[in-house]
Amino acid sequence: MLGAMRPLAVVTGASRGIGLAIADHLADDHDLILVARDPERLERSAREHLAKATIIARETADLSTRDGTQALTSSLLRLVGALGRTITVLVNNAGMAASAPLHRSDDDLFDRLLAVNARAPFTLARALIPGMIEAGGGRVITIASTAALKGYPYTSAYSASKAAVLGWTRALAVEVARVGVTVNAVCPGFTDTDIASDAIATIQRTTERSAAEAQASLARFSPQRRLLDPAEVAALVSYLASPAAAAINGQALAIDGGETA
Repeated sequence: MLGAMRPLAVVTGASRGIGLAIADHLADDHDLILVARDPERLERSAREHLAKATIIARETADLSTRDGTQALTSSLLRLVGALGRTITVLVNNAGMAASAPLHRSDDDLFDRLLAVNARAPFTLARALIPGMIEAGGGRVITIASTAALKGYPYTSAYSASKAAVLGWTRALAVEVARVGVTVNAVCPGFTDTDIASDAIATIQRTTERSAAEAQASLARFSPQRRLLDPAEVAALVSYLASPAAAAINGQALAIDGGETA
């Protein structure tokens, strides 16, 4: 019964990278519902990295489609209804990254990025916030990007999707400020994840640089001259999910070694 008294948190994109690190951090004082697109990878990650976590459920979802996102929200609401629980922490971590010059940033790419990075987290927040309000409070935390705060070349569509997150985060934060719910975005710089690995591979392919040179070109964006560790982002998210962060609301919190300073 003690586990049932703990807050219940949903983490999307929980099978790897920042999402897996967030789940690991939250596991100390939250029960978890983990969401990912690849069920086998999610199962493996949970087994290898979250052995001590209380995992209430693992959900598979394709958040690039309306149907996939709606299926997830319906499943979550059915689950908590059956359990008699309320999800009081939503971490929207699942995301899609892509870089392309303007002339190759077609409508399909733009739509996919908006769907995964902005529409899906908004839809989840819309579904779960009423329960948070009824429970007396909650947290919505969305992983955005420094690309929402500054310009990078070849990222116009991606940057638009992340900037959209900041728009609805700020508006929604004001809307629910009096009912104990906070809504914030975390904006990491380049982080040592699969997304960074893909970017490094692209740099290698297009510039003929070595892997070390390509990684250094990303690390150079930070005044600290390094990539972030996913655990650093997770620690900030864990704080925002805690009671101590009750006054932090409507913020776009950069964690980037000073890049956007």
